[in-house]
Amino acid sequence: MLDLLITRASLPDGRTNMSVGVQDGRIVAVDEGLSAPAFETVDAAGQLLSPPFCDPHFHMDACLSYGLPRVNQSGTLLEGIALWGELKPLLTADALIERALTYCDWAVAKGLLAIRSHVDTSDPSLLPVEALLEVKRRVAPYLDLQLVAFPQDGVLRSQGGVDNLKRALALGVDVVGGIPHFERTMSEGAASVRLLCELAAEQGKLVDMHCDESDDPLSRHIETLAFETQRLGLQGRVNGSHLTSMHSMDNYYVSKLIPLIAEAGVSAVANPLINITLQGRHDSYPKRRGMTRVPELLAAGVTVAFGHDCVMDPWYSLGSGDMLEVAHMGLHVAQMTSQQGMRDCYSAVTTHAGKVMHLPGYGLAPGNDASFVLLQARDPIEAIRLRANRLKVWRKGKLLAETAKVTTRLQLAGRPTSTG
Repeated sequence: MLDLLITRASLPDGRTNMSVGVQDGRIVAVDEGLSAPAFETVDAAGQLLSPPFCDPHFHMDACLSYGLPRVNQSGTLLEGIALWGELKPLLTADALIERALTYCDWAVAKGLLAIRSHVDTSDPSLLPVEALLEVKRRVAPYLDLQLVAFPQDGVLRSQGGVDNLKRALALGVDVVGGIPHFERTMSEGAASVRLLCELAAEQGKLVDMHCDESDDPLSRHIETLAFETQRLGLQGRVNGSHLTSMHSMDNYYVSKLIPLIAEAGVSAVANPLINITLQGRHDSYPKRRGMTRVPELLAAGVTVAFGHDCVMDPWYSLGSGDMLEVAHMGLHVAQMTSQQGMRDCYSAVTTHAGKVMHLPGYGLAPGNDASFVLLQARDPIEAIRLRANRLKVWRKGKLLAETAKVTTRLQLAGRPTSTG
């Protein structure tokens, strides 16, 4: 007897009337019209059953700190970095942990069950690192939390930056991060990419770097990152986040750069909400959108995912942990309004994001974890359009969250009585 059987589900790939059977926390069957005895049967009634949402780029150490110690008045990236510098001496482990746990509650309610969070390693105390390692331990039963050792102040620019990052990895941080465009010079930025990739190769780690988060078309550290990936044999293990300078580069250079990224097997993460907010700040009009060239990267075979990046922190005052909001913004900024383009935006917060994070057992296939989300929508495009309600959220066969179906009762003469 199955532990759980979900019937009459629509899947993101377009299949309908599908049944998913679950036993011992794993998917054992995905078939059309499957009927089998089960301890619990859920009729999806044609609604969308999706793999859980994944956020491959976030800053959990800063989340929900909006207004501490003050508000970012200019709304710029650099004031946000300066404000984070003011906040760091005031951080306590207990407050950081509580904010992060609260955010993880929000995430689970939205069907977001995997998050890759960059954690600042610039301070020798490594307080954010130790706090988020504790959060990772606590949320492990219901959420996959990956941590990236992120030298926010520049690994070469800040005293002890390399040592601090190595100590964070020794404590159990999963991924090597970097921020080459924030080093003092272009050459120092390139040197940091080389050093950090060599460190990852030595330790068998993944790499995820903030790369070229700038409107400067001459910020080209992604080229160095792709080169070092190939030189060190790190293909498939490296991600470049943001890559916003690519939006300002000339087309000829990009025509050479994108094939280099694809050849190196480097993935890319755009952060639509933050990129459209922070980039183009020095423009009057025309004003650049700032997000990297998502359609062109996808066309070249590069895995592209979308991240939330920030929620109520020194850089961004909004956000709710809803990856459909991220996909919705990404669709608009990248002008991906074709049917395939909209589905690619959905994949950018599900399957593509899971691939960037190297999540084992992810996806709606027999043998994988029975982790999925039932949405109040018929297909991925409708889910993005409506930022669909999450009816039920399961992880490894266990129900974690549920929300009643959203309907609105109308009192209009001669019209239907509800919109649901």
